[in-house]
Amino acid sequence: MPSPKALPNEVRIIGGQWKRTKLPVADKPGLRPTPDRVRETLFNWLGQDLTGWRCIDAFAGSGALGFEAASRGAAQVLLVEQDPGLVAQLRALQVRLSAHTVSVQRANGVSVLRQLAAASVDLVFLDPPFDAKLYEAALKAAAPAISADGRIYLEAQDAWDDARLAPFGLSLQKHLKAGAVHAHLLGRGQAHAGP
Repeated sequence: MPSPKALPNEVRIIGGQWKRTKLPVADKPGLRPTPDRVRETLFNWLGQDLTGWRCIDAFAGSGALGFEAASRGAAQVLLVEQDPGLVAQLRALQVRLSAHTVSVQRANGVSVLRQLAAASVDLVFLDPPFDAKLYEAALKAAAPAISADGRIYLEAQDAWDDARLAPFGLSLQKHLKAGAVHAHLLGRGQAHAGP
């Protein structure tokens, strides 16, 4: 039996047109694909159909979050990744799936977020390596880029509450703890009731 800390060598797309498609997971430091259970919960929160949504996965890694969004109908998905090996893997997946709504950019995720026009995206995925200390910079860059009813998905090793999010003009809408992962769905402005 593999140790609980062992990385899976693949993850699966959970829903949409590419449901059950396997995505390879490279053995790279800091690469920690979002667990299936967490992704399933996230897309339950968002609604299963993302038709027309504009999304950016700022720390794409395996691409699981971005390809999941595209599988569920997102109109534009930008996968941003710095590691050249992962970029090559993402581009190969894009071709294999004929994912015409997905584009892959080799770049720094925070820098790309800073260059986005105000209110130009509907959903930003922020899942940086836990030890990279990029959360504040990423949230500061992502907050103005989301549309009025846009969302930010934040995956971190600790919980973020409204007090911590307030300086970014964001509020916590949903939270889930699964193992060492805290999954957050954030929106603009005031907190919403509910788990």
